[in-house]
Amino acid sequence: MGKTSKFVIGRLRAVGYAFKGALLLLTTEPSIQVQAGIGVFMTGLGFYFNITSVEWILQIFAIGLVMSIEGLNTTAEAIADFIHPDFHNKIGFIKDIAAGAVFIASITAVIIGVLIYFPYFV
Repeated sequence: MGKTSKFVIGRLRAVGYAFKGALLLLTTEPSIQVQAGIGVFMTGLGFYFNITSVEWILQIFAIGLVMSIEGLNTTAEAIADFIHPDFHNKIGFIKDIAAGAVFIASITAVIIGVLIYFPYFV
């Protein structure tokens, strides 16, 4: 097997692992399920109001950003809980920082949503 074949097989496996991870995240984590539900709702609004291509790009980016950061937050929390299952101030600090990142991404998404949909409602 040549280098190119090994590379392609390695990339295909990586995509498989990533798909498995996304599926695990969506099927086991309530926080990402809520975010996915909001994403589906906002997608429905986009079709209802027939938003522009640029608005779709911004909306899809915002949904992807929030869901990605939520996944990273879940990962940070799982690692922290695995390393130190009992309460610890430093672990709490790490979890708060990760949750803060989700909060920032979510506020950004809300602002994008308001900028997109406000004109359609007014």
